[in-house]
Amino acid sequence: MPDDAAVARDAAEQDSAFAHPAVPPDATAAYGAHADQVIDFYAPRGAADRGAPLVVVLHGGAWRAPYDRAHVSPFADFLARRGFAVANVEYRRGASGGLVPAQGGAGPLAGRWPDTLDDVAAALDALPGLVRAALPVADPHRVVLTGHSAGGHLALWAAARHVLPESSPWHLARPAPLRGVVALAPIGDLRVADELGVCSGAVRQFLGGAGAGAGPMGSGAVGSGVDDAEVLFEERLAQADPAVLLPTGIATAVVQGRTDIVVPQAVSEAYADAAAKAGEVVGLTLLEDVGHFPLIDPAADACAVVAEEIAQLAF
Repeated sequence: MPDDAAVARDAAEQDSAFAHPAVPPDATAAYGAHADQVIDFYAPRGAADRGAPLVVVLHGGAWRAPYDRAHVSPFADFLARRGFAVANVEYRRGASGGLVPAQGGAGPLAGRWPDTLDDVAAALDALPGLVRAALPVADPHRVVLTGHSAGGHLALWAAARHVLPESSPWHLARPAPLRGVVALAPIGDLRVADELGVCSGAVRQFLGGAGAGAGPMGSGAVGSGVDDAEVLFEERLAQADPAVLLPTGIATAVVQGRTDIVVPQAVSEAYADAAAKAGEVVGLTLLEDVGHFPLIDPAADACAVVAEEIAQLAF
């Protein structure tokens, strides 16, 4: 359990990251009919007419509806001011409210199965065509995927779609054309994150554990017993957990604050360990005296570290 000082520090870091006003994009394009199926584009500031690396940003917020792409728009603008073209992806998240039976309370639910993953897959599949029209300055051959927290999970997952079984609706026949992935305090090992209760049980909510009530792939009902819930959880874990979708063959770096009490260091270490066991090296950068939110806070030194990690893959 974090002590009072750690909780106060985390709150101050969150306040700093969320204090920046939202930065409007240079263009927005839809990849689907739902209001959340959109991508905001930011042109590189002061760059040449062509050839800027493209950074695709997947925001965090525990896959919950109250947190949308607006809170990472200052981060997107920060990257644009560093010479990157940026695509800030929105996707469907959990309902704004409702009973969470497994936790005995009401509150924002985490994720929609399978809509959240449907959207991330669809956005990235549509991205090349959307970029050509909305942000022609971007170089489609130099694409780096990044994401923070739950968005870090989605970034790692999106880069691993070719590892999914061919029967999966999200399967790709070959790896996505990425220079690499930079995952920021990612929920990269869903089983470990679930065991640690990350984000108040968000993993269990997202995957539809005890009390969630939808069948595998969202297609039907299951019984009310604990065994049924665990079967459902395990089935979906196999489809959604980056720590089991390895190796990807795509250069991957993880940036993690050592004092992060939202997504603890142990989760990133578990993902890196799983990659190593699969024969893949994942770079793990651990930042001293850094918590969860400085990684996306343009006012924090950690944000410059993130930009450098992206640049190492993009340039």
